[in-house]
Amino acid sequence: MNLNQRSSGVLLHITSLPGPHGMGDFGPDAYRFVDWLQSAGQSIWQLLPTTPIGPGDSPYQGVSAFAGSQWMVALEPLIAKGWLTQPEAPHFQGERIDYGYVTPWREQQLRTAAAGFFAHALDADRIAFAAWCLQQQGWLDDYVLFMAIRSPLNGQPWWEWSEGLKKREPAALAEARKAYADEIAFWQFVQWQFDVQGGALKSYANERGVHLMGDLPIFVAHDSADCWSRPDLYELDENFQTTVVAGVPPDDLGPLGQRWGNPLYRWDKMAEENYVWWTARIQRALSQADVFRIDHFRGFAGYYEIPVSHPDARHGQWLTGPGMALFDAIKASLGELPIVAEDLGFITDDVHELRDGCGFPGMKILQFAFGGEGDHEFLPHMWPTASVAYTGTHDNDTVRGWWNQAGPRERAFAGSYLACGDHDVHWAMVRACANSVANTAIYPLQDVLGLGSAHRMNVPGVLGGNWGWRFHWDWIGSEPTRVLGLITAASGRGPFELLSLPA
Repeated sequence: MNLNQRSSGVLLHITSLPGPHGMGDFGPDAYRFVDWLQSAGQSIWQLLPTTPIGPGDSPYQGVSAFAGSQWMVALEPLIAKGWLTQPEAPHFQGERIDYGYVTPWREQQLRTAAAGFFAHALDADRIAFAAWCLQQQGWLDDYVLFMAIRSPLNGQPWWEWSEGLKKREPAALAEARKAYADEIAFWQFVQWQFDVQGGALKSYANERGVHLMGDLPIFVAHDSADCWSRPDLYELDENFQTTVVAGVPPDDLGPLGQRWGNPLYRWDKMAEENYVWWTARIQRALSQADVFRIDHFRGFAGYYEIPVSHPDARHGQWLTGPGMALFDAIKASLGELPIVAEDLGFITDDVHELRDGCGFPGMKILQFAFGGEGDHEFLPHMWPTASVAYTGTHDNDTVRGWWNQAGPRERAFAGSYLACGDHDVHWAMVRACANSVANTAIYPLQDVLGLGSAHRMNVPGVLGGNWGWRFHWDWIGSEPTRVLGLITAASGRGPFELLSLPA
């Protein structure tokens, strides 16, 4: 995908798709969404991270930086293969994902399908499975063993395992592989199907002119296969506990800052290995998407270190990140990188220099534009061409929600700048992004549909109630599709024929 060409797309996570099995997945509704994007002239489908979810159901705190979420594996292809019979799905909520109810049921279906595969699979499927396992061995072996050990321990964190397992003593690992052979095979099967189904969806989208944009969190979770397999790459003590953690200092968004709790990288150790872990991670991301966003890009220029003893982010220090050396090493192995830099928040000159030196476009959020004056950096007339324009992101309120909660000054400024009011602010923001000089424009589906605050995906800093939003197909009538197509065509981001101009 060429990020220097005018294009536009929609932000919607896989789990937000409709479907009969409690949450969105790689099933038929994903293909239907690709068809809808094409009909509306869109060429990008942006996703949130597709790695396994972590605490609070967050896709940004997963147990692996390489694995795919088991909950995105669709059941329909497993049924079609004869490995699973049509399950009788419980009554799931339509608009929200009840993870505590849905995920145990889906895991049982996956286990039944895996048993069906190992008992009845055709030789061709067995050969494909074995070849895939061998190809992905670099990350897969540690991940499946991690999950196999973790499952019977009810998710006990790896630093509380037996001495032999947490310290990865060869004899203990060999014994675990033997004892948990069936469980290992199950997790291999799930990851294989994630790649098979995700790859099929990507091919379908690409054939219709739609590119997938992924999302790569900068940090990994402490309780992850990544930390367990290579603890020497992270700031951990002799007991594998974090000594310092990631976050950002206090700012306008919060007087306590944000204490994320992720372990920090030992960049010196990674540099000694020529950043091979990061190169492998980027290579994996590029096998699943045409382009991807790196979350918290500023952390590569400078990152904020918080002592683990502090409960919030008021006490910490900025340290120098790996900078261009990291991306030079990755590019030397993989070539030019189709990356979007999430450069929001407290940004200093060194972050801009790194972003521009790498040739990555940054992000511009239109919702942020109306708190200042006419020279605010997030106003469209201030945007550089090399940027990705958003009405808002998954962390923002919807446009309508923002408008309803904005102060009188912000609303008056936005209304004047966008020539809009209560009834059309969402289309005004979409149009402003589309008509801007930014090469890429992205709109959350909630903004295309003009939905309110009840439909936002995430409220940062709030535990519980996030990441569960889903939409219904009957919310997408002909009018949103038609208007989005018109805006896209008129702004030079899609087929001009969508304008249907009279002769």
